[in-house]
Amino acid sequence: MDAPDLGGLPWGVAVVAAGETSTTSHLLPDDAEVEIGSVSKGVTGLLFRDAVERGEVAPEDLLQQHLPLAGCPAGGVTLGSLAQHRSGLPRLPRIPGMAGRSWRLWRHAANPYDDTLAELLEQTRATTVGRARASYSNLGFELLGHAVAAAAGTTYAGLVRDRIAVPLGLDSWYVPATPAELSPRALAGTTRRGRAAEPWTGEGLGPAGGIRSTLGDLAAFAAALLDGSAPGVAALEPTASFAGPAVRIGDAWLTTTVRGRAITWHNGGTGGWRSFVGVDRDAGRAAVVVRATTRSVDRVGMDLLAPR
Repeated sequence: MDAPDLGGLPWGVAVVAAGETSTTSHLLPDDAEVEIGSVSKGVTGLLFRDAVERGEVAPEDLLQQHLPLAGCPAGGVTLGSLAQHRSGLPRLPRIPGMAGRSWRLWRHAANPYDDTLAELLEQTRATTVGRARASYSNLGFELLGHAVAAAAGTTYAGLVRDRIAVPLGLDSWYVPATPAELSPRALAGTTRRGRAAEPWTGEGLGPAGGIRSTLGDLAAFAAALLDGSAPGVAALEPTASFAGPAVRIGDAWLTTTVRGRAITWHNGGTGGWRSFVGVDRDAGRAAVVVRATTRSVDRVGMDLLAPR
């Protein structure tokens, strides 16, 4: 594999093609656990579609049917609208002291999203819902993941373990609610300015950005998307426009045409990591990129799938 050089910080690249996976990395041990950020939303999309196929939830279900949100605007949005970022919910809930959190993130690279599920629900009750349209919402996917888990009688962390990690053999996958739950293999990321970033953990955050993985397991996950063995893989099918005709969306997963190739993908970002998982299902090729910095890796991932 002709992998690019992504600099002196820890990084890793994996390409799956013809049933084989090739990886290359720098300062990234095989057992190092990284933050995959919003690639977690892609996982939540799979879990939602899998739960629909199991008959546990339906796209028309209201959020208040599965979470204690009756009587507030968010309780009346549908799970299907959440899965396609069309619920009218804002990017974030109404969070007391958000300005202080943002300052600590900027000044100290602190985690601004360490809320419990109870705190997330309380914030959601105070949050208004706007016009239903395509608009990216972290809050929407946090609520979707917890609603699907509640319908299955478990937690989001348990749902990821039982329905994705164990069936696919992704032994490194977990969703830490607090820093105390991090394993010794959790690798710290860095800011754009090179400062160590606090890990992003949080029970509320989990479905939108809280999963951790090794590079090898993230590559195995991409391979399962490619060969169709991932639970809920129908989530990858684009069924609506998202950002005009150029970008379409399934359940979380986006599909974009890049240099003539239809690439289905999701990226992720935390205070110290950037990630990308993409598949070209027509060509039978997948790519994974992770890097311990806040500089985007999207172009790297797209170039691996649709070379210039």
